[in-house]
Amino acid sequence: MKPTRIVFAAVLALLASTVFALEFRSVKETGVALYEAPNLAAKKLFVVSRYYPVEVLVTQKDWARVRDATGGIAWIPAAALSTRQMLLVTAEQLPVRAAPSESAAVLYQAGKDLALELLEPPQSGWVKVRHRDNTVGYARIAGLWGL
Repeated sequence: MKPTRIVFAAVLALLASTVFALEFRSVKETGVALYEAPNLAAKKLFVVSRYYPVEVLVTQKDWARVRDATGGIAWIPAAALSTRQMLLVTAEQLPVRAAPSESAAVLYQAGKDLALELLEPPQSGWVKVRHRDNTVGYARIAGLWGL
């Protein structure tokens, strides 16, 4: 294979991985409206709280099209998004443990729809999270949305 083809193939592989990378963000403050279209005059679909996690699907000028844990899609002003990655508890009760092990002590039970801050990337089915009261622990990724 010619060197130019190798470089071209490498660039395409890099672009493909970036195109399909998921981008999860959270809402900066309470009371932010999500809209039907990227315009403040558009219909407001609902209002979300601080740390509400969303998946950014596309950005357009000063707006971002996002999806939430229920699969709902809406537009939000890009300035209302934080780079802080939050995870939403989807299980009715999710044990948060002192270590990434089923035998580790349970620090607390995280209830459904609680937002937890992602501290480290997942490893072996576990993720390190922080509760809003600053308690740090480990939870199974199966009970979380936003990864």
